[in-house]
Amino acid sequence: MATSLGSLWLPILISGVVLFFASWLAWMVIGHHKADWKTLPNEDQVTGMIRGAIEPGQYMFPNCPTAEEYKSDAFKEKMKTGPHGALYVWSPDINMGVNMLLTFLLFTAISLVIAYLAGMVIPPKPDTDFWFVFRFVGTAGILVYATSGLLNAIWFRRRVIGDVIDGIAYGLITGAIFAAMWPGSAT
Repeated sequence: MATSLGSLWLPILISGVVLFFASWLAWMVIGHHKADWKTLPNEDQVTGMIRGAIEPGQYMFPNCPTAEEYKSDAFKEKMKTGPHGALYVWSPDINMGVNMLLTFLLFTAISLVIAYLAGMVIPPKPDTDFWFVFRFVGTAGILVYATSGLLNAIWFRRRVIGDVIDGIAYGLITGAIFAAMWPGSAT
C-alpha cells in the first residue's frame, strides 16, 4: 500500500520552510559561498561600459548563434585569443521578496515530488523504519539538490562546490524531516 501524498503535507511544508532558512544560513552566515563570486579589479569602469549599453539578459562571449559562424575563421580566432566567458546582466528592479518567495516555493515543490516518489515505495505502517525513510528521502534530496548545478559547472566553468555542499545538507535535512514525520513511522 502506498502512502498518500495528502498524509505527507506537513513534512512537505516543513521541509520547504526549513530548507529556506538553511539556504539563508548557507549564504548569509556560514560564508562558504563568498569565494563563488569575484570582484572585477576595474568594476567601476566595466559597469560604466555596460550601463545603458546592453539590456538585462545573459550573454556569452565569444558567441556564435549559427553553425556557419562556428566554422568561420573569425570565430576560431576569437576562441584562440580569448577571453571566453558569460555575463549575466540583471535588471535594476530585483525584488528580493519575490525571489525569497520563489525560493521557498521551489524547495516546497521539490519536497512535494520527493514525497510523491517516497510515498510510492514506503508504506504508512507503524513499523516503518526511521532510517529507511531517512536514507530513501535523503538520497532523493541529495540527487536533486547536490547535482542541479553540475551541468552549468561543466559547460560554463561555474564554481559549484558550495552548491554541492549545500545540496548534500539539504538532502539530509529533507530526509530527517520526512523520517521523523512519516505516517506511522517508528522513531
